[in-house]
Amino acid sequence: MAELCPVCSLPKDLCVCGEISREQQRIKIRVETRKWGREMTIIEGIAAKKSELGELAAKLKASCACGGTVKNDAVMLQGDHRQRAKEILCRLGFPEENIEVQ
Repeated sequence: MAELCPVCSLPKDLCVCGEISREQQRIKIRVETRKWGREMTIIEGIAAKKSELGELAAKLKASCACGGTVKNDAVMLQGDHRQRAKEILCRLGFPEENIEVQ
C-alpha cells in the first residue's frame, strides 16, 4: 500500500500540499539601499523550512549571478534583481499574481 501524506491523507505520489501552499503565499520583492549605496533585493513571504529557503536562495543566486543569504525568513540578493527574481519564482511554480514587486 502506498504511503499517505500526513496533511492531506492522499498517497504521496498524488499529494498536492506543496502546490496549495505555494498558491496561498503572498511574496513581496523589494530593493533596499544599504551602507555605501549598495542595493539588496529582499524577497519576503515565502513560507518554507530553512533548508528549502536555502535551496531557493542558491537557485536564485546562481540564476542572477550574485551573492546573497537567507536571514529572518527572507532571501537577500546583492544588487537589484527584482524582475529576474520574479521570473525565476514564476518558473519554480509560484503564481505570478501572488508576487508583488515594489
